[in-house]
Amino acid sequence: MPRDNQRPDQTGTTEQILTNARLVLPDEVIVGHLVIRDGLIAEIGTGGSDAPGALDLDGDMLIPGLIELHTDNLERHMTPRPGVHWPHAAAIAAHDAELAGCGIATVFDAVRVGSIVSGQSKGYRKYAREVTDEIIALRAAGLLKISHRLHVRAETCSETLLEELAEFGPDDRIGIVSLMDHTPGQRQFRDESKFKAYLQGKHGYTDQEFADYSAYLKGLYDRIGAQHEAGAVAAAARFGARLASHDDTTTAQVETSAGHGITMAEFPTTVEAARACHANNIAVIMGAPNIVRGGSHSGNVSAAELAQADLLDILSSDYVPASLLLAATQLADLWGDLPRAIATVTANPARASGLTDRGRLLPGLRADLTRYRPLQGVPTHRGTWVAGTRVA
Repeated sequence: MPRDNQRPDQTGTTEQILTNARLVLPDEVIVGHLVIRDGLIAEIGTGGSDAPGALDLDGDMLIPGLIELHTDNLERHMTPRPGVHWPHAAAIAAHDAELAGCGIATVFDAVRVGSIVSGQSKGYRKYAREVTDEIIALRAAGLLKISHRLHVRAETCSETLLEELAEFGPDDRIGIVSLMDHTPGQRQFRDESKFKAYLQGKHGYTDQEFADYSAYLKGLYDRIGAQHEAGAVAAAARFGARLASHDDTTTAQVETSAGHGITMAEFPTTVEAARACHANNIAVIMGAPNIVRGGSHSGNVSAAELAQADLLDILSSDYVPASLLLAATQLADLWGDLPRAIATVTANPARASGLTDRGRLLPGLRADLTRYRPLQGVPTHRGTWVAGTRVA
């Protein structure tokens, strides 16, 4: 049966019409209407539609459904407090519903692969394969609201990376493999005091426990870090996944990334690294919370600074799903260009991840849509459609 304002046309196909909307197209904003037919955008036109059953959007903004390439939100639902492990199916469902309610139509769920199992760590237990199986099962049962893919975060400074990667294959719908190196003293944690504050705040490490753990990680990376990096690059090729780097700091690190075939750089920590990324045709991803907060919580480069230097291509909500749309609208104010800003959370992540069927309001593409209304500088979410079906 058709749902909401869907109606069968004379050929039996299902049609919806959304009218009186401000449509954010790739290069302009128009007041008009959009027709959805069988889950795809069928038509876009200026002016209103008086067709029976058309849904009046009351002048709200209508943009492509948001695309999230890297979010730690699922882990937050699985471990809502240190040492508290929530049932995975319930956590996945809550995560899914939260993203839908923030206008996100496609997510690459970030799962960490590579654990510390020798007792040296308080927080690096293995979980990725188990959670992936549960995501696949929920998706197959039609119980998820939005489109889920996987982003494998390959922790090169770990004990079990290669063994865990071997548990995955091309059928797992892994779209992105990112090379993560959280060895103290470099990249995100080149200031070790930030790493210490993070571990003590999240896991309650004492000063001596931190010193011992930090020394262990440095020794571990020296022994097997290069082997793990090469193994992760090979695994991405086996999965058919795009490669991303993480927390590049120097030009040399970016040149290494380019040599691996990396096409996305998550959260470069310096202007130098971001410039090197663009010189090597690597898309720069920055955190939406960095835009909203006005800076990095780790003391790294400001995303707004990169945006002003034309060095920001994609936003990721990282650890706050609701930040994605909010940061995009703030970028629109900074750039004076709403279509360009919306592209950082729609068209650009679609292109970078190889999703050619979504991310723009164009006939023939998936009807993944987000409706919002600006209210006192804040984009208030008003609806999400995934392949033509309203899910929030």
